[in-house]
Amino acid sequence: MQPASEQDRCGAVPVLGEAGQRQPQLQRIWAEGGYSGLLAAAAALAGCPLLIVAKPAGQKSFAVLPRRWVVERTFAWFSRYRRLGTRDWETTPQSSRAWVFVAMIHLMCRRLHRP
Repeated sequence: MQPASEQDRCGAVPVLGEAGQRQPQLQRIWAEGGYSGLLAAAAALAGCPLLIVAKPAGQKSFAVLPRRWVVERTFAWFSRYRRLGTRDWETTPQSSRAWVFVAMIHLMCRRLHRP
């Protein structure tokens, strides 16, 4: 956990280090352009490459960027579950993490059950 006054990229290095230890099967991590300075730290700590999803040079209008929609869509799926909606009512990070797992298990079961 980090204070709200700290930028996300400052807390990214410890998170990537912990992810590399807890999830050894990680193969790659996608991030937006603000994290481009973390390439070396990500490779060392997580043990996998950090791929930056950046907009093409010279782009001035809106365009869907590859892989970025995955995160936005996942957060939209979370908002369908009452406990994961707009506010986090859980008292511990472990409880919040468990509800994220429950939501994703439900989503995957529904996908597998489709005719």
